Amino acid sequence: MDILHYQQEFLNYLQSKKWIKDPKNLYEPIDYILHLGGKRMRPILTLMAADIFSSNYKKALPAALAVEVFHNFTLVHDDIMDDAPLRRGKATVHEKWDISTGILSGDAMLILAYQYFENYEPIIFQKLAKLFSKTALEVCDGQQLDVDFETRKDVTIDEYINMIRLKTSVLVAAALKMGAIVAETNELDANLIYDFGLNLGLAFQLQDDYLDTFGDAATFGKQIGGDIIENKKTYLYLKALEVANEEDKQKLLFFYQQKLEDNSVKIAEVTRIFELNDMPVLIKDKIENYTEKAFNTLSKMSISQENKENLKNFGLWLMNRTV
Repeated sequence: MDILHYQQEFLNYLQSKKWIKDPKNLYEPIDYILHLGGKRMRPILTLMAADIFSSNYKKALPAALAVEVFHNFTLVHDDIMDDAPLRRGKATVHEKWDISTGILSGDAMLILAYQYFENYEPIIFQKLAKLFSKTALEVCDGQQLDVDFETRKDVTIDEYINMIRLKTSVLVAAALKMGAIVAETNELDANLIYDFGLNLGLAFQLQDDYLDTFGDAATFGKQIGGDIIENKKTYLYLKALEVANEEDKQKLLFFYQQKLEDNSVKIAEVTRIFELNDMPVLIKDKIENYTEKAFNTLSKMSISQENKENLKNFGLWLMNRTV
């Protein structure tokens, strides 16, 4: 089982689809966002799970594409809501076209995602659509909580973890479970691989928070310090408020009330406070904690030791990323 092999198989399948048709202004942005790159983590998970449970990952390609199209739909709309200029180092859809195009193309992507489940027989289709609907709604719940947190002064770390579970982790978990559904595996293993994905997704998002502040701009593909500019109450911020001295705490609160034209001083100062209070170490501990939880789930699954190792290696590959 080779992650790069799944990645390539998925990309070949993606390239085989003709996205652009009339009206071009609706479909060109879809083609653009789907070809912007990224690791294709979610579709890889769908293919990997199908392979583990049935040794036939190719039948999971339509489900994998549905997951990727849906994920990219959320990115198009998230970027509009965040007024983000860059996505994977390139102009976001609403910057390249306009906001109306971004909204409508995103809507079309959500519908296209559902259409890929039509490749499966009714019983599989029903299971996939049911999980997908639940997941899509949870992602919306998570996005709304994220927006709500911007104006709330009393967000707790537990609330933040719940928000990223909904906004990010449930889709990682669903991607795996969809592969299990296509492979027609038993319910217990399908639920266990979902739990594996849920914890891995939390580790992944916390690492994203870390990279947003401490990553390398050349490889991260997004603006470094974007969360600080947006006053996002990430784990780094909430934990720093918990452990910092009064002076640092007041500085953080002050900076997170500002919306500035030039954010260089704000980013530098907030990053310095994070570093002084050991945030890189504390968040890495948390990431490790969720990664371990994910790995512990594997022992309960009725799959070969080799496949357990493969899933573990995927988790380690994910946690060593710089993008």
